[in-house]
Amino acid sequence: QDNLTRTMFGFSLNLGPLKEPLGFIRVLEWVFTIFAFATTGGYSGTSHITVTCSGSKEGIDVKAQFGYPFRLSAHPYYVPTCNGSQTTLTFLQGDFSSSAEFFVCVGVFGFLYCTATLVLYLGYQNVYRQTTRGPIIDLVVTAAFAFLWLVSSSAWGKGLTDVKGATDPTYLEMWCRAVCKAGEYPSLGRLNASVIFGFLNLILWAGNCWFIYKETPLHKDPNQPATVDEGVAPEP
Repeated sequence: QDNLTRTMFGFSLNLGPLKEPLGFIRVLEWVFTIFAFATTGGYSGTSHITVTCSGSKEGIDVKAQFGYPFRLSAHPYYVPTCNGSQTTLTFLQGDFSSSAEFFVCVGVFGFLYCTATLVLYLGYQNVYRQTTRGPIIDLVVTAAFAFLWLVSSSAWGKGLTDVKGATDPTYLEMWCRAVCKAGEYPSLGRLNASVIFGFLNLILWAGNCWFIYKETPLHKDPNQPATVDEGVAPEP
């Protein structure tokens, strides 16, 4: 109980670890993790097609809106039928929510883990290095997140490719019964950046495994002098 009390109230801010690769790379992970899930979650875009009815000089702009989590089949839009004021209810095609939500989930949990470990590094550095369990657990969790970034970024990259195809105005043009023409394309630069941030996180988390590994007893310092058993004279 005394050890627990000292751990809880023994916070001592020390910015020294930020000058070391262990803390500095963790800060980079924290920042790029935020960028990864923030550029995906909350996204919304619009595809445009133009409907031109016979006898009309001006086309009608039809907007098909979509957004995170990219369950496109749940996003309807109305296409004029050129029969007075009648319109046809049409839906976007496809459901790519699984890869998008998985990617965001990895990002959110990675952010929480970075926050917790930064508090540990900067406020409880003595507790972190007091036993071997801290660095070993940190190494295992960091390696697991590196693997998750690989899987989620690859899955979301494939999902984004499918989203681009399903929201392409030239693709929507085929579902229009009237005389249609592809209009303005949706802005997907933010989603492209999210995939880039995902693979950057993979590099950061995988590279950080080496620096955490050096904190564990599994790593042997090559500069550490070899010990000589008592009672045994060293060879000349």
